[in-house]
This record gives sequence, C-alpha cells and structure tokens, in this order.
Amino acid sequence: MHKNGFVILDFGSQYTQLIARRLREMDVFSEILAYDAKLEDIQVREPKGIILSGGPSSVHAEMAPKRNIQELQELAPVLGICYGMQLLNDELGGVVKPAKSREYGLTELKWLEKLTNTPKTHKVWMSHGDVIEKLAPQLKLMAQTESGHPAVVTGDKVLGLQFHPEVTHSEFGENILSYFVFEMCQAQKNWKPSDILKQLKENIVEQVGDKDHVLCALSGGVDSTVVATLLTETLGADRVHCVFVDNGLLRKNEFQDVLKVYKDKLQLNIHGVEAQDQFLDKLKGVSDPEKKRKIIGHMFIEVFKQEIKNIGHVEWLAQGTLYPDVIESVSLRGQSVTIKSHHNVGGLPKDLNLKLVEPLRELFKDEVREIGKKLEIPDELLMRHPFPGPGLGIRVLGEVTKEKLHILKEADAIYREELHASGLYSKIWQAFCVLLPVQSVGVQGDGRTYEWALALRAVTSLDGMTADWFEFPHEFLKRVSGRITNEVQGINRVVYDVTSKPPGTIEWE
Repeated sequence: MHKNGFVILDFGSQYTQLIARRLREMDVFSEILAYDAKLEDIQVREPKGIILSGGPSSVHAEMAPKRNIQELQELAPVLGICYGMQLLNDELGGVVKPAKSREYGLTELKWLEKLTNTPKTHKVWMSHGDVIEKLAPQLKLMAQTESGHPAVVTGDKVLGLQFHPEVTHSEFGENILSYFVFEMCQAQKNWKPSDILKQLKENIVEQVGDKDHVLCALSGGVDSTVVATLLTETLGADRVHCVFVDNGLLRKNEFQDVLKVYKDKLQLNIHGVEAQDQFLDKLKGVSDPEKKRKIIGHMFIEVFKQEIKNIGHVEWLAQGTLYPDVIESVSLRGQSVTIKSHHNVGGLPKDLNLKLVEPLRELFKDEVREIGKKLEIPDELLMRHPFPGPGLGIRVLGEVTKEKLHILKEADAIYREELHASGLYSKIWQAFCVLLPVQSVGVQGDGRTYEWALALRAVTSLDGMTADWFEFPHEFLKRVSGRITNEVQGINRVVYDVTSKPPGTIEWE
C-alpha cells in the first residue's frame, strides 16, 4: 500500500479518473476509493490530501452520496470539485439550492481574491445544476462566475471548486490543482512512469500466482499489445498464450501485418485464428450498435473457448481494457451513468471458467504508451491511433456485410495513407472512416450514381475523455475526398465530422 499520496473519493463523476491522472502528471501518487470508503481505510494510507470528485447527484436528493467532511479534515486538507464543493458547503453548515440558470460547458470565472498565478478572469469548464446560495460559516468566497454563482471557496484545510480543473478545457486548471497539491498539502514529487510499471508487474504477480497460465486476447491495438508484452515479460512466454483473431472487422491487410510484428519483433507466444465467416454470419441482419457490440464480444468468447481446449491449461483471460472503456460502460465506484457498453467490460461468462486480469484497467492511453516505451514496443504498434475492440463492426453503421466492409477498408486505407504522407498522423489522437447507412445521388463518369456516403473523423485529445475535432487544411480534405470517390467503388459522397466530445463520443457507435 502506497502512503503519503492523495486519496480521491469517487462520487460518480465521469471525470474522476482524470483527477488522478492530473496528479500523476505532477509526479505525485493518487488512488481512487469509493465515496463511502471506511475512514480507517483512508487513514491507514496517511494521505497528503483528500479530493472529493464531482457527481450527477444533488446534495438534497434522497439517495445522494454523503460524507462527513469534518472527519476528513482531521486527516488532511480536502478539495471538493463540483458536487464535492456543494457537499463541503452543505456539510459545514451552508445552503445549496437548484440554480435558476444552470451552467454547462465553458464559463467565465472572475477572481475576487486570487489563490495562485492566474489572470483575474479566465474560462473554466462547468457542469452543474445546483449552486451555493449561502456559504458555510468557515468558508470564504474567492471567485465567482459571470452569473454571480460562487465558483471558488476556501476555509480551514478545505478548498472548493464549482468547476472541473481536471478537464483540459478549464484554463489554468493545472495551476489551481498544483496550488492544492503543493501549497495546501505540501506534497513532494515522488511518482514516475517507471513506478507505475513496477507496480503493474507486482500486481500481476500477486493476482495471477506462480503457476497459472494466461490467455491474452490481442486486437492489434496499443492496449492489448502492451498487455501481452507486459504479461510476457512478467510471467514468461511459456505461461502467456496470445491469440490474435481475424474476425473480418480489422483494417486492410492488418491481420497479416500485425501478426508478423508480434512474432518477429515482440516474439510473443501467439496463435492467429481465422474466424471471419463465424463473426459475419452472426452479425447478419443486425443494425443496433449495442447488439453488434455484444455479438462481437460473445463471438470472441466462443473463439477463446476453442483456444483454451487447444492449449489445455489456462486459468486467466487478459484484456487490454482501459479506464475510458470502463467509465463509459459501467459505474466504477460511485453513481455515474452508462454511456455505451464495451465488449470487453463487465466480466466474463461463467461457462468460460476463467478469471479476468486487466492490468491497464485504470490507466489512460497516453499512460499506456509510456508503459509501452518502457517495454520497448516498436513505434509502429505503440503510436498507432486507438482502434476499438469491435473494429469496423461499429464503423459500418447499420448492418455489417462483406461488401460494406470492403468499401470501408479501401477508403480507410486511403485516408491513413494520406495522413502519413502529409505528416499529420502523429498530430492526431484518432482518425478513421465511418460508412454511413445513407445513399445519395451523384454524378460519376457522366452517369447517375446512387451510392454510400462516408464520414471522415479526426480528433485531438490527451486522454480520450474529452476531444476536439481536428482542423484539417482544406486542400487535405479535398485530396482525400477526391481519391476516395475516384478510387473506391460504392462511395460517391464524403463528409467531415466536426463534433467534439462532449457532446458526441469519438466513435459513432
């Protein structure tokens, strides 16, 4: 157990793990616990500070998650964010009420008395429906929004922020978090990526045991590649059996190209499985994205069952689940809402008779890449854009067919080729094509066409929890659109998605 770090109590915010991530960027250790964690479980960690996350509840709701703030103050300084600030005020004797004008998204903050080095006014990311109407006796107002709502309050060993400093959209959020960490809590920088790798290996050894064997599901993406390499280095290749499935939903030539890297460069104990027909047969006639995800997840399990029989002695299934997968699919510790299911989140069927090991479950993509660098995974795999577990099955909107997959693969290959040729690939977090279930009239070769529309998507992000669409030069979009409509039979219209996350998600399904 790590001591003298930060304890984050999760009240259900979609951004709880971002708080932990921001603290790690400051080289201090942080750990997320349930909002109702026992006081002695917090106390034994000897925290330098305690952070109360945001959450979807109102402090006045019947089932609202509550916490005794005074007993936390006795252990360490307390920072309350959004719901956490409202809880601080409510528990310390103030009044919180529904706002007449709610604040969501970017809002201007005005400092009455500055805590740290920030301008007098700047933009912050708000997401709340309740506001402080009356401050608790021990709290002092430091900043407010343009609507006059309290935005920053301080008191004896407490700091309250109505906005989310952990979200990259909040200007000077890092400065304010740094004030809490290093000024209020007097923390020392003592946490590095190398420490995370060491901890991951220790966790694997403790969880898996001395003689157990692991089946590692590989998708060709960054996450599962890092998991496979991490497990192999920790447990040995003879105990880690990697399976790479060609389900027909991979990108053009991906199965052959990636399998070669796995064998020749990473020297994994890997078996490639051809299963295109089985997956596509099960997806026939299915259009609902949630049903597609579940079918794909179920089919992976069926393939793994057969591989387990072939291997003969496997006790664990390893997956490359990351925190954004988890937080969008299930309520991790608090009371967050489900956005969409992920095929590798939510446990395993009982008849599989395996235990689940997910070493990266509480990490973000960029942290995983740092781990991958330490493991000396080649950049051709490590720096690839994220690719979803269900693959092109959720990038063909509507029913998935061989014909549509062929069209999408050809268009995607052109898009990626142009991204690399223009030097833009490394500047983008994720870029891909989506084949829309929409046909439109076109004119090609002096004739009328009635073919599919294709959407291009490209976003910038640090962690996948929030994202902005990438502003391509017009000439790039013109070139890609021209190549796709000229070279890919079946597409006569190309559009570009200019939706950020939120309100959208990065993938369309």
